[in-house]
Amino acid sequence: MNNHYPHPIIAREGWPFLGIAVVVAVVVTLIGGAWSLPFWIIALFVLQFFRDPPRTIPQNPNAVLSPADGRIVVVAKAHDPYTDREALKISVFMNVFNVHSNRAPVDGKIETVQYFPGKFVNADLDKASLENERNALAITAANGQSVTCVQVAGLIARRILCYVKAGDVLARGQRYGFIRFGSRVDVYLPLTATPKVSVGEKVSATETILAEF
Repeated sequence: MNNHYPHPIIAREGWPFLGIAVVVAVVVTLIGGAWSLPFWIIALFVLQFFRDPPRTIPQNPNAVLSPADGRIVVVAKAHDPYTDREALKISVFMNVFNVHSNRAPVDGKIETVQYFPGKFVNADLDKASLENERNALAITAANGQSVTCVQVAGLIARRILCYVKAGDVLARGQRYGFIRFGSRVDVYLPLTATPKVSVGEKVSATETILAEF
């Protein structure tokens, strides 16, 4: 299991939202009885959105792990604007029913953290990678390879949370951030990396191997 997991099954980012939803549902139940059902449904939605279970880390030392739960929307050669290189780009789209905790794809040192304000177009669209609000980590992996991991806000996402800084050393599978509501994460890898996923495939943070290098 991930030794860096810092809190229980419900992400700490969701505690205030879940607390408010449950209190409102309880109050409406006491006042209106059966009329409270929609409020309990909302509370259950908040509970499932902020769930954040621990994950088992693959032992393959050459693996690049998925930084997020979701669906693969891009596996292609692309320009990495954060390190100015040609790269293999793999993008994971998260809908509102996916776990939104973000985890380190590799062991390595963070060289830079770059934040860019931007738009909130549908994160399923490729233009979201360059137009939306985003936060990019440039990482030097333990094997010396360069990996860029980018949190991208989505259509209804309104906050990217990142808990690491330049100079920090990440362990793969380590929880490093969270995006509230629908969003995506882009991973840029060396062109020599071998992809292990394809467009349309569903992936799980940490447990799915995106590529090997």
